[in-house]
Amino acid sequence: MKDHILIGCDIGTSGTKAVAVDRKGKLLAQSYKSYGIWQLKTKWAEQDISVWLDAAMETIREVVTQVRESDISCICISALYGGTGVLCDADMNAIRPALIWMDRRAEKEALDLKRSIGEDKMIEISGNGIDSYYGYVKLKWIQNHEPEIWKQIKYIIPVHSYIVYKMTGIRSIDYSSAGNLGGIYNYIRHCWDEDMCRELGIEIQSLPDKFVKPSDIIGTIQPEYQKRLGLHHDVNLCAGTVDCIAAMLSASVTDIGDSAAVLGTSLNWGFLHDKLPDNANLVSMPYCTEPEKISYTYGGASTAGALPRWFANNFMEGEEQSAYKKLEQDIYEHNIGAGSDGLVILPYFMGERTPIWDENAKGVIYGLTLSHTKAHIYRAILESVAYSLRDIMNSMIVGDTVIDKIILVGGGTKSKLWKHIFADVTGFPVYTPVKEVEAPLGDAFLAGIGMGLFHEYSEIKEWITFHKPVLPNKENHIKYSKYFKIYKELYGNLKVTMKKTVDLLN
Repeated sequence: MKDHILIGCDIGTSGTKAVAVDRKGKLLAQSYKSYGIWQLKTKWAEQDISVWLDAAMETIREVVTQVRESDISCICISALYGGTGVLCDADMNAIRPALIWMDRRAEKEALDLKRSIGEDKMIEISGNGIDSYYGYVKLKWIQNHEPEIWKQIKYIIPVHSYIVYKMTGIRSIDYSSAGNLGGIYNYIRHCWDEDMCRELGIEIQSLPDKFVKPSDIIGTIQPEYQKRLGLHHDVNLCAGTVDCIAAMLSASVTDIGDSAAVLGTSLNWGFLHDKLPDNANLVSMPYCTEPEKISYTYGGASTAGALPRWFANNFMEGEEQSAYKKLEQDIYEHNIGAGSDGLVILPYFMGERTPIWDENAKGVIYGLTLSHTKAHIYRAILESVAYSLRDIMNSMIVGDTVIDKIILVGGGTKSKLWKHIFADVTGFPVYTPVKEVEAPLGDAFLAGIGMGLFHEYSEIKEWITFHKPVLPNKENHIKYSKYFKIYKELYGNLKVTMKKTVDLLN
């Protein structure tokens, strides 16, 4: 019997990672390529499509060289939610960089749509609200501010779907990515909404008309890309999906009621359910297991892993990882405990999503004195992200919902200190997977589903083992609960001032 090797590749905000596994989920090879984003102005965040494509090719090729190439059966690619997606001309060439999920420039477009269409109608149609986070709102900004670019656009396609097209010649879109675009996706009929496309001035013909599940095999890789990847035989390629969907799958989230938090550049906490989404303050999309029946609804914080990276890059010398290690050593050596000796940070460095949905929100470092050090500020940054998770969970846990643990996946889980902070701030045990590969592992499993190697999504649980849980410290939790109240008060007291600052910048 052939030894099937499955490759998963995730194109993230700050880097691309690929892994190769066998059918039992054993990690055979992995590769990573880092890059940055373009922030030409406050609130702007763009990335060049060629960077993503090259990074995918480089990381996949590297894992191909580390395994028996003839056993590779299928590849699946996920990618960050690319906001506008890739904007293409008639020859499917990208016209401009994509406005990614982090970009918040379309504030006026969001306000105009709330007045002209109304959030209630938008929720009824798309299951999601109106905010500059969503791709359809960002597309309105392109219409309004770059009309010459808009005229050139023939096709609009998600990031991973564009790369799948380049590799197979087939345009498609998975239900999860279509739903995450918001606005123009009809959540009841699971197709593009013609009336809303017409009202928003988006040509429905520009959108992929082939709807698929993330695990569906789109085709085999074309000779040009076989060569680029070092492949010498036909290899199947899956449709792929949004990175958060693949990451949730890698956390063994497969059944209604399952929940997990994804800690990457941003932070998402969400759960699976079978109800029609109806909350404009949350983000919903069809889930990979049964996209026409099951939804993934989450609350998201715009900056999480981005904050330690920002601090290390701007205030520390040397490589990021060594900077993190040095800062954590200083925290332990100087016995800097819960609350960072009175520092509270608002992590709103790119506006914020759940629960405040305020593109004008700003980052704040409160409580500084001459006795505070870099290590104090760094710990307060880690605490601010944990406060953010607690805030998201508080806004989403309603009724008889029972949460007794947090499954946490993502790059931030490498920090033992951060895991303890999450446990202490939320009051829940924190479980993290032994394999630190997140979304690419979910991608590899989707490839296995597509190949028919697995028949139930729950089989991914056999791939995943968890570390011993990090338990909350009761004394720290009590202290953090007091600081959390200050965290909430700070935003309430500064909201109007933040808007004034934005007006000055504008």
